[in-house]
Amino acid sequence: MITESKVLVITDEGEKLGVIDIDTAMALAEEKGMDLVEVSPNAKPPVCKILDYGKLKYQEQKKASEARKKQKTVDVKEIKMRPNIDKHDYEVKMRSVVKFINEGDKVKVTLRFRGREMAHQELGMQLLARVRGDVDEIAKPDAMPTLEGRQMIMMLSPRTV
Repeated sequence: MITESKVLVITDEGEKLGVIDIDTAMALAEEKGMDLVEVSPNAKPPVCKILDYGKLKYQEQKKASEARKKQKTVDVKEIKMRPNIDKHDYEVKMRSVVKFINEGDKVKVTLRFRGREMAHQELGMQLLARVRGDVDEIAKPDAMPTLEGRQMIMMLSPRTV
């Protein structure tokens, strides 16, 4: 697939053979039982290397697989509360929020209103402000509290140091 007539050839050991015509380079690669691979097509003249193409593809695949293994995915964890949550229950939920944020995950704090609690949405806003204040050092709010139907939702994400 190489279009140029003259190319700079590098052997599989890394030795430069110089600028030679494409047919000679193909013959050299065939003689060694390898392939002629265009490494840098934009250079003048293009740089080609004599190597095993299957082995090259395998190494690239392994490298991409390693990169995927090391990649950290950010999950969204959800914590559900009620506006009249008790002190101890609140502390238990906050321990979970802190744990999730320290693991690098985003946290969605959902406050659910039932029945007459809808008439006292200011209690929900106070609770979410308290949550935001308690995790202020380790998390920042992505979205301020919004009311969606009977739920008030706030997103928190970890602060980058």
